[in-house]
Amino acid sequence: MAGPLTLAKGGSGSGCTLLGTPRPASFSQPGDFVIGGVFTIHYNFISTEYNYTSRPKAPQCMGRLDFRQMRFARTMVFAIKEINNSSELLPGVTLGYQIHDSCASVPVVVKVAFQLANGIEPVFFPNQSCSNSATVHAVVGESSSTRSIAMSRIFGPFGIPQVSHYATCACLSDKLQYPTFSRTIPSDYFQAAALARLVKHFGWTWIGAVRSDSDYGNNGMVAFLQAAQAEGICVEYSEAFYRTNPRAKVQHVAEVISRSTARVVVAFISSGDMLVLLSELEGKVLAPLQWIGSEEWVTDRKMLEFPLFTGAIGFGIPHSVIPGLRDFLLDLGPAQISNSPLLTEFWESAFGCSLGGSQTAADQKTCDGKQNLRDLQNPYTDTSQLRISNMVYKAMYAIAHAIHSIICTDEPIAPLHCNTSIRVEPPQVMEHLRKVNFSRNGYKVSFDANGDPVAAYELVNWQVMRDGSMEFVTVGHYDAAAPDGQVFIIKKNITWAGSQPQVPVSVCSESCLPGTRKAMQKGRPVCCYSCVPCAEGEISNTTDSLNCITCPADYWSNAEKDECLPKPIEFLSFHEVLGIILAACSVTGACLAIMVAAVFYRHRDTPIVKANNSELSFLLVFSLKLCFLCSLTFIGRPSVWSCMLRHTAFGITFVLCISCVLGKTIVVLMAFRATLPGSNVMKWFGPLQQRLSVLAFTLIQVLICVLWLTISPPFPYKNMKHYKEKIILECDVGSAVGFWAVLGYIGLLSVLCFVLAFLARKLPDNFNEAKFITFSMLIFCAVWTTFIPAYVSSPGKFTVAVEIFAILASSFSLIVCIFVPKCFIILFRPEQNTKKYMMGKMPSNSLKHTQIQ
Repeated sequence: MAGPLTLAKGGSGSGCTLLGTPRPASFSQPGDFVIGGVFTIHYNFISTEYNYTSRPKAPQCMGRLDFRQMRFARTMVFAIKEINNSSELLPGVTLGYQIHDSCASVPVVVKVAFQLANGIEPVFFPNQSCSNSATVHAVVGESSSTRSIAMSRIFGPFGIPQVSHYATCACLSDKLQYPTFSRTIPSDYFQAAALARLVKHFGWTWIGAVRSDSDYGNNGMVAFLQAAQAEGICVEYSEAFYRTNPRAKVQHVAEVISRSTARVVVAFISSGDMLVLLSELEGKVLAPLQWIGSEEWVTDRKMLEFPLFTGAIGFGIPHSVIPGLRDFLLDLGPAQISNSPLLTEFWESAFGCSLGGSQTAADQKTCDGKQNLRDLQNPYTDTSQLRISNMVYKAMYAIAHAIHSIICTDEPIAPLHCNTSIRVEPPQVMEHLRKVNFSRNGYKVSFDANGDPVAAYELVNWQVMRDGSMEFVTVGHYDAAAPDGQVFIIKKNITWAGSQPQVPVSVCSESCLPGTRKAMQKGRPVCCYSCVPCAEGEISNTTDSLNCITCPADYWSNAEKDECLPKPIEFLSFHEVLGIILAACSVTGACLAIMVAAVFYRHRDTPIVKANNSELSFLLVFSLKLCFLCSLTFIGRPSVWSCMLRHTAFGITFVLCISCVLGKTIVVLMAFRATLPGSNVMKWFGPLQQRLSVLAFTLIQVLICVLWLTISPPFPYKNMKHYKEKIILECDVGSAVGFWAVLGYIGLLSVLCFVLAFLARKLPDNFNEAKFITFSMLIFCAVWTTFIPAYVSSPGKFTVAVEIFAILASSFSLIVCIFVPKCFIILFRPEQNTKKYMMGKMPSNSLKHTQIQ
């Protein structure tokens, strides 16, 4: 490990003395203001063991040279050259630079940071404090978040501003820990939110996650997982590794990816780590995986060689155009190359030959001088999609604008002038750097309070071209500063993994269709669930509904449980079979009553009619006709008036009917009591008394009905308790006391009538009505006794049907038992309808009294 470059205060007070061997810059140029630069041009270095007996040597980079990072370093040189030639920005001022190779190593970065802060002269600033010994005014770099963190911790106490072009870790926005850090590339906080929104946009709720085991990968993945959780996305696995881990670790990550059920993999990973992972995945048989990449690797052209990434999508820095940069990169002459060991190595690596005087392999050919960079196709010469290079370019211009605002006057009246004699300290540059706000080549540059720029990305898709090559295609963009609805926009068709025509599906459980709800599976993520059908009366009308919605009281769910429909309203209608049958029976009964009345009226002078109290008979037939007709009021849609009418009409007509039957029964009894010697009982039950008794019995029922209608009358009621899926429209009795009082009074009269008829059943008379009344009242009481439990237990419209049946059955029993035998004799046995026949069958006194009109 290379030892840090430090300063020691001389014992004699002679100044600051450098300890350690300085490391020469890869590219350098003097100037009025010197800007440092740190790039990862190599990925390894030669380590040195310390024996503490000699001064440590400067670390030397080795291994493969990264042409892309070389382009970044040369872009910084180009930007400084452009600024030095500008008449509007720092006119008359020369910017210098010291650009170092970090060797992708934190120890090397630490040494470089100390060197940029301290300088490389053995003794400098004599008789001054060592704390004033800064040789650069600002630094551009580093390309890695981890190494940028190491640099920032060193630059922070010195107040040296650091502007990174590629360090995206959200942790670097913490100004308490990294007060002098700024960057031109957006923070991973924004990228993580954009990636989560991208995954959510395509309906992927079951994903895998792979990250670099570094500050960049770990912090970026934490931010992504938080954003993904907020979007309802579940992660099947989250694996981390670093390229220097043992191979077993990388193999484990590859096995997890190949065995997983998630078809989408989000990779927050560096390019170097991704190359290591690819070497393990290439030998495995994998179903097409949809790779979602972070900007670190998704726009790295080295990855285009791997067909495994066909259809990969991710957010990259917007590509740009820097006029003149390509010509500058390709304009490398022999003099420049020979004066720079790094350029010499670059040249030899690019063309595979050796320049004269360099130490190369014995089998490597010598460069013949005909080599031309314009003939090469590599990341250094590729300027078709400048992304990170533009971040370097903007970083350099931001530093230049900060220095310009300190030493230059931009007053409209006075000519532009810059005073190079002003002593500029790095903290001043830091203060003005945060305030810069300018545009260059159409790109705006500014920083917020955390030193971060406005987040803007391009949505990049890896698509196969017609010639079979793979290219980055911009298919959309993400702009955090855009208005709502325009932050994330997709403009072009996307090529998917495996060249699938449709968006890949990556879910733990299939979507729950309308009519079902999600039910979480115990011990599994929220994205893994079962689809449970909604209960009766509940619906879900959206896909993946978490809960079912209860339908309103008047509505019920359809068979699919995805819509609430109005509940069907059920009542006994004239249009249904049961209603038609009952109505027909009612009309038939009324017609039968009319026919009986007609027969009795036509034969009103015959003995059989006279002997059976014709006045009460006609009144009874009339009341029975009303009983038959009142059952019609129970059929049809209940209304306020129909509900009141059906119950009161039923109660009054039946009491009128039973009163007449009761009167006829009493007349029969009294007629036979009158045959006893000295009995004058019939004078107390003559025609007037019969009329008054019927009227009195009926008025009592009328009074009960009036009280019922006054206090709490019947009303239409939607019964939703008996059936959940339909509404029973029925008449609520209002006052239960009034309803049962009406029925109870009818029952009381019926029982009284039955008892009296039963007592008179054996009277010696072929024509007395006692036995017929007894039988009719027996049926009547049986019907209404069974009516009560049937009425209470019958559901819905059948309750009304039971009530109508009871009315019809009891009415038919009366008319059939009392009047049909008499009509049969009148019509078919006229020989029995004579006074002589009747005198022979019953006592004369009895006949006389029963013929009272």
